[in-house]
Amino acid sequence: MINMNSILLTDLYMLTMLEGFYKESLNGIASYEFFVRRLPENRGFLVAAGLEQALEYLEEARFTSEELEWLRHSGRFSPEFIDHLAGWRFTGDVDAMPEGTVFFASEPILRVTAPISQAQLIESRLINLLNLQSMIASKAARCVLAADHRLLVDFGLRRAHGAEAGLLASRASYLAGFDGTATVLAGMMFAIPIYGTMAHAYVQAHDSEQAAFESFARAQPGNVVLLIDTYDTEQGARAVADLAPRLHESGITIKAVRLDSGDLAVHSRNVRKILDDAGLKNIGIFCSGNLDEYRLRDLVQGGAPIDGFGVGTRLDTSEDAPSLECVYKLVEYSGQPRRKRSEGKATWPGRKQVFRQYGDSGRMESDAITVWGDIQPGKPLLEPVVRNGKRLRPAEALSKIRERSTQQRERLPEYLCSLGTQPHYSIRIAQGLEELAKRADESIAQGRGSLE
Repeated sequence: MINMNSILLTDLYMLTMLEGFYKESLNGIASYEFFVRRLPENRGFLVAAGLEQALEYLEEARFTSEELEWLRHSGRFSPEFIDHLAGWRFTGDVDAMPEGTVFFASEPILRVTAPISQAQLIESRLINLLNLQSMIASKAARCVLAADHRLLVDFGLRRAHGAEAGLLASRASYLAGFDGTATVLAGMMFAIPIYGTMAHAYVQAHDSEQAAFESFARAQPGNVVLLIDTYDTEQGARAVADLAPRLHESGITIKAVRLDSGDLAVHSRNVRKILDDAGLKNIGIFCSGNLDEYRLRDLVQGGAPIDGFGVGTRLDTSEDAPSLECVYKLVEYSGQPRRKRSEGKATWPGRKQVFRQYGDSGRMESDAITVWGDIQPGKPLLEPVVRNGKRLRPAEALSKIRERSTQQRERLPEYLCSLGTQPHYSIRIAQGLEELAKRADESIAQGRGSLE
């Protein structure tokens, strides 16, 4: 079994740089910040997620004897450097936005301050963890807005890019407002409510659709949700209507039917009429099948009588924005600001804080990015979470993170709640940060001059 917290789950150039730092005895205190350069074209906001797994990684990351021996036999590194790695531990500080916080481009959601040999080595895995969950949580939040209080369940494990991605997608979607997941292990690991119905194979394994429905209902009397589109959706609904009275005599109630194909708007209306005409108004309709926030919006706004949705592939792969342009960049070293000037990839120097202002309605109005220690109007978003390698508080309950995410979503500007073209949220660079960037540029110019 792969150890997902192995320190070797990194890029080779992290280790090659570390050996350079070691041989140069260069190990001053460095600050790195994780942020997203630009929002995807079809995202007006993002949701911070993955901090808990990032902190778990920092707590557990070590070089095992087996890993050190493998590095030794690789022939890439000196024996002295490999011996040095045996004592590697994270002893630094972390400041971060709490999970569930809405954030925007250029705003750091996590900062690591530690000896550079520690802060640099963890880059790849931190980006890996924070990118995935923030990407999925941001997609899920849009689905929640589009579903307008209807039941939402993550159905995406089988299409996720690997087991860890599927599990963390369940966590991220629940954090962002989904009601549960079909992934059983996510229920065990994260205490997320689990939902499930039946597959078409169950129906096909029986000689008749009604026989399959009755068999399933008697096997799962407390969770009777019947998949009715294996052959003909409306005929499946009629079979349910015929079966319901017989099950009722046995004390079994059908909770819902599930539609997974075809024109869900048309089928849901037809099924609703068949059930209602049979006096079965309490049976709900649950739909799945290539859904995303756009299809949810169209179904909801079109008045389709659907009570809940299973969202799978397009959620767990974030199909329309399958990655975030996220980075983890050095912003300060040995007390001096550092910035990158590369074309199209310039960064703001120094340790930073983000302040958020709210309007009279209580909704988000604007953010200001400034240097750490500066005070701007509004609420500061980054909080200390680790000092000297130790957490300042226990792991936060996922239920509390979910509550925060809900509160954040409810305070979004109305224009960000739409899935259409949106004006950009107002983000101001404070004067102190502008001045720090100017000083950093002057320092870069002087350094270049001394080399020429």
